[in-house]
Parts: sequence; C-alpha cells; structure tokens
Amino acid sequence: MTDQTVFEAERDRVFGHSWLYIGHETELRKPNDFVTRTVAGRPLILARNAKGEIKVWVNSCPHRGAMLCREPKGNARFLTCFYHGWSFNTSGQSVSIPDDEGYGPGFERPGLAAPAKVDSYRGFVFVSFDPDIVDLPTYLAGAKEYLDLVSDQSEVGMKVLEGTHEYSAKANWKLLVENSYDGYHLLSTHQRYLEMILAAHGKVAAASAGAESRAINLGGGHAVIAGGSLFGRPLSEAAKAQKAERFQRFREMYGDSWVDRMAGTRNLVIFPNLVVIDLVMGVVIRKIEPVSPDYLEVSAWHLAPPEEGEELHKQRLDNFLTFWGPGGLASPDDVEALETCQRSYAARGELPWSDISRGMHTPVKPSKSEYQMRTWWRRWHELMTGEALPEEPQAPLPDFFAGQRRPQPASAAVEAK
Repeated sequence: MTDQTVFEAERDRVFGHSWLYIGHETELRKPNDFVTRTVAGRPLILARNAKGEIKVWVNSCPHRGAMLCREPKGNARFLTCFYHGWSFNTSGQSVSIPDDEGYGPGFERPGLAAPAKVDSYRGFVFVSFDPDIVDLPTYLAGAKEYLDLVSDQSEVGMKVLEGTHEYSAKANWKLLVENSYDGYHLLSTHQRYLEMILAAHGKVAAASAGAESRAINLGGGHAVIAGGSLFGRPLSEAAKAQKAERFQRFREMYGDSWVDRMAGTRNLVIFPNLVVIDLVMGVVIRKIEPVSPDYLEVSAWHLAPPEEGEELHKQRLDNFLTFWGPGGLASPDDVEALETCQRSYAARGELPWSDISRGMHTPVKPSKSEYQMRTWWRRWHELMTGEALPEEPQAPLPDFFAGQRRPQPASAAVEAK
C-alpha cells in the first residue's frame, strides 16, 4: 500500500496484463465524437470514427510525442497537434503534415498508435496493452452475467448521462477497490445518510426481492455482493409505478427469475479497477485510476434507461448526487476512511498487516464478509508473484442466484437491437 517499487510492478504485471475499462459506447453519440481518458497512466482517446466505429488511440502525436487532444471531450473530423500542426482523422490516419516536402520521398506518414486490444461488452469498452491476453468475454467470466443484469434494464439500451463525478483521495487505489464492495462498513461509516432516511421516511427503505445478499466469486479476480435487499431513499409513488410497468414488460420478455434478480442490487468489481454499483438509487460506473502509491483519482458516471420517464430519471439523478457525489453523503465518508488508513500505514513497522479474514470460518459468504476482497487479492497475488493460490470454499448459492434470462425469439432480438 505504500511502496513505490510495488506500485511500479502493479503497472507492469497487473495493469499491463488485464482488460481495462475506458468508457461506454453511449458517451459517443455521433460520428467523430471523442473523449480523452487516462488508463493505467497512459493518455488515450476513445472515439467514434466517421463510419460510426469505436476506436481507441494513444493521445500522443507520433511526430514528437505532444499530447494530441487536450480537451476532455468534443466532436471533430480531424485531431490536430498544437505543437507542429500534424493532423489525423478519427480513424487514426494521417491527413495533413505542414511543409511535408521537408521529408524525403520514401517517408511513410505514421498513423496514431493504439493499445494492443480493444473490445466491448454490452456497451462497456475495454482496452488491453497485452497482445496475448484472452478475449474479453473469456476474461470477464461470470461478471458478464452481472453486466447483463444491468444492461437488460432498458429495452433500447442503457445510456451514460451527461456529466462526470471526478474526485481524488490521498490513498492507495486498492483501498477503494475494497471499499466499493465492502458490505461491512455501512452502519458505522454512513450514519449521516441513514439518519437522513430515518428523518424523511421513518425507517430505512429495505425490501426483499428473494434472497439475502451474498458475496460471490465470479472468476478471474472479479467478484460481487448481490441479492434482493434494496437500500436507499425510496422512490415516489409515481416513479415506482413507472418502474413497475417497465419491469412487468421485462417479466414477459425475460421471465420472472431473471427479473427478480434484476430488481435486486449488486456491487460488482471487475478486476482490477472497474466498479459497477446498481442500487435503488441508480447505476454507478466507477473507474479507479492509480497515480502513486498514496494517491488515486476517480471518474464516475450514471448509467440509466433512457425510456424510464422524467420523474424516475430525476429522482435517480438526485440519489446519484446526494449519495455518490463527491460532495454527497457517502463518498466523502469513504474518502476520509481511506485517507486515515493510508496515513496510519506510516506505522507499518509496528502493524504490518491489514486483516481481511472476515467470513473465512464458514463456506456461507454473506455480503458483510470479506470473501469478495480475498477473491480479488488472490488474482493480484497471482499476477504479481506467479503463484496461484487455492480457491476458498463457498457453499452453493440460493436458487435466487441461479435465475437465467429466458431466450428471446430471433425476431425479437433483432428488433431490440
């Protein structure tokens, strides 16, 4: 958590050999739209080219290396370097070099560099810098099913809304990974939020959709805490009615068992640093960017069904802001907790280890256990040391978690697409 040598090894062994989230396809709504992102310390451009194809380029001019695109987002047919004026289209091809007569007749105009691999699943776009990595569906393993539970909540396709939460913490990036699906800290850390719900509604909004929450190993270091417990400020009657109408259509499309799971909650971490949290207050996509051993940056977006209706849409955004926002009633609590951990690691000589053994004594893994964190750390350990540790036994999950999506007729699938 504190060592620069370990941090540099993580950049190489963990981030250099994983699929890493860069953005969502719906952030690029028109041809030639682009956003700029930092992924594992590398500046990248996520773009939709003139043909509508998703592309990712290294945000560096191949002439002398200057950052090519310095805006966070935009729309442009050509990306022009301010340093010497070299210009490229959104397909990465060179289109203009000022005074190119100064180069010899055999000079080959270089295009933009790109990560070794780019692929997407249900609109979630990933890159990898490892040319030999397994394909994205194989890498995602059981996490695909939980991305499906999120993505199936719209008949027209989930959409990232305008605006980004951006904040930082003076803490190691792995602390926020742990925190993002830590079910143990809610009552002690987020008292202000719980008190607000009590004051407004008389009780914490919680309802069972069919199963107690569980921590689940999804393979490949991915894990989730999921189940039927709904937490958060309850929706208005009008918004609940709109949601119930949509979910009834989903039951007719996908079947009751899949929609029962869809109506529950999930805190998903896709190894190493993508978090997708789906609670009653909305769906959060959180990308954790390590900067140094004791500093991280966060970008977070709200994912929503475009057809859900203005009232439900408004209340979800309000929940997104008041709970998840950098100035909300949860994120500052978490940042404070992580920063106090990091400061206390100065005493690592006297207290060298952090305890994540909660739940090891039983094969039943509730969401308040730390099984999900141990799952993540086993994959981290394997990539960092080459040693694959044995999996921890887990009891069979309740039938609720076995619910599968009813296959759609081919005609319906084509129409939905």
